[in-house]
Amino acid sequence: MGIEGKVVAITGASSGIGRATAKLLAERGAFVVLGARNEAALGAIADEIAAAGGRAAVKVTDVRNRSDLEALVAVAVALGGKLDAIVNNAGIGPISRFDALRVEDWDAMIDVNLRGTLYGIAAALPVFARQESGHVINVVSTAGIKIVPTMGVYAATKNAVRTITEALRQEAGATLRVTEVSPGMIATNFSESIADQAVKDAIGKQLGEIAIPPDAIARGILFALEQPPEVDVGSIVIRPTAQG
Repeated sequence: MGIEGKVVAITGASSGIGRATAKLLAERGAFVVLGARNEAALGAIADEIAAAGGRAAVKVTDVRNRSDLEALVAVAVALGGKLDAIVNNAGIGPISRFDALRVEDWDAMIDVNLRGTLYGIAAALPVFARQESGHVINVVSTAGIKIVPTMGVYAATKNAVRTITEALRQEAGATLRVTEVSPGMIATNFSESIADQAVKDAIGKQLGEIAIPPDAIARGILFALEQPPEVDVGSIVIRPTAQG
């Protein structure tokens, strides 16, 4: 079916998976509306897309604020005339052991990974209801599939989003598609927010040894988007072949 002419809002679009997704979807003919906190990075990506012949708009977005997600969706509708999909990709991972008691980091992951996704869903659903069409894509993680030490809270936020995604899919009816994409070890800046140096070094070593590029996730998102309207790709897991 392709995605030519589709309007897609993407959170966490300034780097990593969000950036790769924005560039790939724009290359395939979508109008992408990019949300993140880093205005300069968003502008640079939009310029790259425009230079390649694509269409992009930017809206500085902090997913911890519900009004920012509403504004992002409003920009998409105002400039694109509709909203075909929202990719709730923004996420952080300042992981640590529980006994490190980094409670502020727990709160931050809940606010960004969980509440931020809910706010994206809440912003998009009224538009999708009016259109009688739409697609919610939530980026989750394989950390919620295989639970390991240091990732307890991070995995919990991602599994909460996985539960939300499945419940939304069952509620959605015949005109709304809902997809969760679970990346494995991806070459992004994931480890930068980790304060515990030993954990940071261990994750950095793993990433350096087996991580695959964020384009792999972008292709998975594209696959879900380009299916015919009656086809809902519920779940995609994309990980390095070397990941246990």
